[in-house]
Amino acid sequence: MASIFSRIVSGEIPAYKIAESEDFVAFLDVFPLTEGHVLVIPKMEIETIYELEADLYRKLFAFTQPIAKAIAKVIPCTKVGYAVVGLEVPHAHIHLVPINSADDLNFTRPKLNVTPEMLAATQEIICQALSSK
Repeated sequence: MASIFSRIVSGEIPAYKIAESEDFVAFLDVFPLTEGHVLVIPKMEIETIYELEADLYRKLFAFTQPIAKAIAKVIPCTKVGYAVVGLEVPHAHIHLVPINSADDLNFTRPKLNVTPEMLAATQEIICQALSSK
């Protein structure tokens, strides 16, 4: 069975996309730790990040870098934290989370309660920052 992320890649499930390339897609986490929490995934269905071929692994982080910079421009935070956890969805992914303390990367704490309108507004400002690099 395809993971929820593979279903997003195929277009079966909609997402608040931030960026997309031939190999990767970035979209807002609909259960975010903080506003601006973005997931970056390879389109290839692969369970763990360390299973990626070395060149694709490097490209994944290169794809992620400008997205993190765009988030930092428009979401008030000390920095954008990176996390590779992979316990909830069996598909390799990187969390980009705007943080002000290490506790902001605590995945056991309650997630934000966000509306579709809030997600759309966050998507818009991150995409604008990304396109104006």
